[in-house]
Amino acid sequence: MQDWLTEHPDIRALRVAASDLNGVARGKRVPVSSGAKALAGSMRFPKSVLNLDIQGEDIEDSPLVLASGDQDGVLRPTERGFVPLPWLETPTALLPVWMYDEAGAPFAGDPRHALAAVDARLAGLGLRPVAAVELEFFLIDDRGDALRVPASPRSGKRRIAGEILSLRLLDQFDAFFTELYDGCAAMGIPADATISESGLGQFEVTLAHQDGALKVADDAWLFKMLAKGLARKHGFCATFMAKPYADYAGTGMHMHASLLDDVGRNVFDDGGPEGAVMLRHAIAGCLSAMPGSTLIFAPHANSYDRMVPGAHAPTGMAWAYENRTAAIRVPGGPPAARRIEHRMAGGDINPYLMLAAVLGAMANGIEDGVMPPAPITGNAYEQDLPQVPATWDAAIDAFDGAAEMARIFPDMLRDNLLMTKRQEARLMASLDPDERVEIYLDTV
Repeated sequence: MQDWLTEHPDIRALRVAASDLNGVARGKRVPVSSGAKALAGSMRFPKSVLNLDIQGEDIEDSPLVLASGDQDGVLRPTERGFVPLPWLETPTALLPVWMYDEAGAPFAGDPRHALAAVDARLAGLGLRPVAAVELEFFLIDDRGDALRVPASPRSGKRRIAGEILSLRLLDQFDAFFTELYDGCAAMGIPADATISESGLGQFEVTLAHQDGALKVADDAWLFKMLAKGLARKHGFCATFMAKPYADYAGTGMHMHASLLDDVGRNVFDDGGPEGAVMLRHAIAGCLSAMPGSTLIFAPHANSYDRMVPGAHAPTGMAWAYENRTAAIRVPGGPPAARRIEHRMAGGDINPYLMLAAVLGAMANGIEDGVMPPAPITGNAYEQDLPQVPATWDAAIDAFDGAAEMARIFPDMLRDNLLMTKRQEARLMASLDPDERVEIYLDTV
């Protein structure tokens, strides 16, 4: 990692940052001369920084703040190493870090450590995940009183319509997307296909399948920062908030995942279209955990505006083959590529917690050897299915009481997340809709 700075003498500033529970990057700007100190794990900031609310405020009565003297955690670089931040005018690199305590143990309130623990749990079962994510986001002109689609950089016009798979719309914002792909290449993010989606100024970028959960989550976390930073550079906003427009589909983040054994064989593949028994164990675990994990997939007040029947976000707990109305879809294709597509999450999630929730639920199902109900066919919205929690408060309560979540996340992280979301719920109840949008637009 030290070689990276030597090989990039143009870098004039550094950022050192970790993900908090909302997926917001928290950290410091330091001079390049402090790079060796950062790499040595000599930097610190308070443990409470990873447990701030969506506005960046301390959590009231958190044991991490006054009760403990607001103690520091130790910041160590992740295996990612330095990555450039191409949206900044000053040549700058980010060193992603995660937090440890003084004795060298992982800090249990760090969401990246939660995912690492799930990864280790799967490794104990002789399994390793291969996953990909599809990240949806909106490009928005937020300079006026109301949100609207940006004017085309080519024509100066605004088209007030969603345009599914429109090459014309991609061409209108070609300069932005070219810079986005260049940024992904520089940051080591495996950006694949981009499409225009059904929302107003909505797009989706697929990040290619990667071997290793932490790499996948890192890519998603960095991609969100990149898209938002570059959009502002181009004069508009890129937002991953779940539902910026009431009359258009919301923002999702679908995850595709399979599990490989110790010789690299996909354990979901039985050579046929239905998949192996291990696939159904993993699906059963995901369905069982779905009520409790809804808070992870829909973590904000605005998230529940997206989760309404018929709006391209699943609300019923069911699985199916090649059916995008189901919460869990098993895509078609060659048996060797048999996988689960988990379709519940919004774009406003914390990628580390989202991957931990899905992969941890798969591990639950595999360990328990349980089987799911029969797959559905047809429109899931028209069927009598058990429903996920329909409100933020209900999701908070479901997370609090879910035994499945206790198997996936450490007690400290669950307690911190509950305190955070209850504080945010009180805050959002005191604000009008425009004030909520103002908070969520750039942060989630």
